[in-house]
Amino acid sequence: MDKHEKLLDKVSSKTHVSKQDILALASDLQTKDLSNEDNIKDFVYKISKMTNKQVRPEQMDKIISVIKNNQVPKDIDKFV
Repeated sequence: MDKHEKLLDKVSSKTHVSKQDILALASDLQTKDLSNEDNIKDFVYKISKMTNKQVRPEQMDKIISVIKNNQVPKDIDKFV
C-alpha cells in the first residue's frame, strides 16, 4: 500500500467519510476557483454535511482566510 493510500485510509477512518467521497471531494476541489469565497464556502459546507459537524461563522472566516492566503499546510499527513 502506498503513502497516498495509507493517508486516504487514515482520513476515512477518522472522519467516517468513505474513500470514494473523499476522492470525489478532491476532484471537485480541483475544478474550483479558490479565490472565490462562495466556492470555498460551498466546499466547506459539503464537508460539514458529510461529517455532521457544524462550522461556526468565525471558523468559516478563518478557513476562507487560510485558503485565500495560500496558507494551507503542504504536509497534511502530519495532521491526521
